[in-house]
Amino acid sequence: MDWGTELWDQYDIIEKHTQSGLELVEKYAKFVKERTEIEQNYAKQLRNLSKKYNQKRSNKDEPECRLSSHQSFLDILNEMNDYAGQRELIAENLIVNICIDLTKYLQEIKQERKTYLMEAKKAQQSLESTYKQLDNSKKRFEREWREAERAAQHAEKTDQDINATKADVEKAKQQAHMKAHIAEECKNDYAAQLQKYNKEQNQFYFNDMPLIFNKLQDLDERRAQKLAQGYILFSDTEKQVMPIIGKCLEGITKAGSSVDEKNDSRIVIEQNKSGFERPGDLEFEDYSQGINRASSDSSLGTPKGPIDLLGKNRSKNFWLFSRRTKPTVTEDFGHLPPEQRRKRLQQKFEEICKELQKEVDKSEALGKMKDVYEKNPQMGDPASLAPQINQTSQKIEQLRGDMSKYETWLAEAGGRGDTLRYRAQSFNNNGAHDVYSPDGAHSDESTPDPSQAIYAEFDDDFDDEELTAPIGECIALYNFPGVSEGTIAMQEGEALAVVEEDKGDGWTRVRRNNGDEGYIPTSYVSITLKK
Repeated sequence: MDWGTELWDQYDIIEKHTQSGLELVEKYAKFVKERTEIEQNYAKQLRNLSKKYNQKRSNKDEPECRLSSHQSFLDILNEMNDYAGQRELIAENLIVNICIDLTKYLQEIKQERKTYLMEAKKAQQSLESTYKQLDNSKKRFEREWREAERAAQHAEKTDQDINATKADVEKAKQQAHMKAHIAEECKNDYAAQLQKYNKEQNQFYFNDMPLIFNKLQDLDERRAQKLAQGYILFSDTEKQVMPIIGKCLEGITKAGSSVDEKNDSRIVIEQNKSGFERPGDLEFEDYSQGINRASSDSSLGTPKGPIDLLGKNRSKNFWLFSRRTKPTVTEDFGHLPPEQRRKRLQQKFEEICKELQKEVDKSEALGKMKDVYEKNPQMGDPASLAPQINQTSQKIEQLRGDMSKYETWLAEAGGRGDTLRYRAQSFNNNGAHDVYSPDGAHSDESTPDPSQAIYAEFDDDFDDEELTAPIGECIALYNFPGVSEGTIAMQEGEALAVVEEDKGDGWTRVRRNNGDEGYIPTSYVSITLKK
């Protein structure tokens, strides 16, 4: 069924219906736009909420950060932040796939509908013009025919009048004949106009308007189909992110399940255990026997209670519910209870050892680079490395002093000073590695293995590190003599296995198939790392 056949006489209804369809598209586009604004506001509020309750996210040293319940809450905040991102994605997709698309489509079909309605209007105007010509022709025919009848009646009357002359009779007959002729012409014109109008009317009602109505029907059906797609997209847009939203919610569930209350209790104990012993019983002081209080106090060796213990335990207050003042933080962590002090000293000692190892590695690299520059001046000026070498040496010397200081404090606190043993023989008196003096020159002392670590406990494992699998491969772009300590020679086009990446000093550690290893300039090779 089509509109051209069934609704041939319902132009106004069709015009109103198609206009209503366009308004529905516009209304739906506005609805989706407002929905996106809700999604965007919702996402913004979620992000602000996550940010509000995650103010300490950057402070990893807070004691509660180690608790599983605290970490789970941070995980929930992160998941909510990701969840907000998915809501923003929904809003963005709704805008792009529905609002913008429907708005553009609406403008197109508005213009198309306007074109069809203009065609209908032109056809209507053409038919009305033809009908007006027909009506004028009809009226003229009617007028001329009546005049012809009056002229005929006048001629007949004149012919019967005995007083009329022959000339009057002849004149009246001629006039009647002329009028009859004009009336006949008007009749013929009226017939022609009528035939023309009927033809145009038939064309209008059976061809032109049905075609226009069918075009409008096709437009309206396409509009309805496009709108239906928009309805489906409204749902599909959210369905597309449902798996990710589901993962966010699963992450929240996982965060709740990962809370380990027992482990949290252990962490609280570990973080806050003071190491003090509980106060002993107070002794009875018998004033009735005349015992001197001052001499009695000085003669007793056991703790008397909170007052005696305060001096013994660095102002530690044993009144459990007394108001505590914030202690002054000291470098040796003396403000902390014994157990916490030992842990902090141990942690600081290990940090210094690691930092010292980094500086030693840097010193070795600078020494190797200086040696290469001396033997290959085209690669660089050795003197340019002197400031860096001196700075590194000073840093090593400072770290050695800090390490010795913290090692002493750690021993006082009852820490295991032998857990990380610093090997002093690996460094000279200037703080640099034995291989180099502070100005980068070679030392006369024996050269230790440059790959030895600063920690004695790592010595046994170093051989295993030597045998680690390559992390990539490289092709030599230039020849390299490799005459310096720790370097390896290579020829242009030679393939080598990469064992250790460039750490920022311009050198890469490589290995040949025969097991030989050494450092080469990173800029001399083309490196491909394994993924």
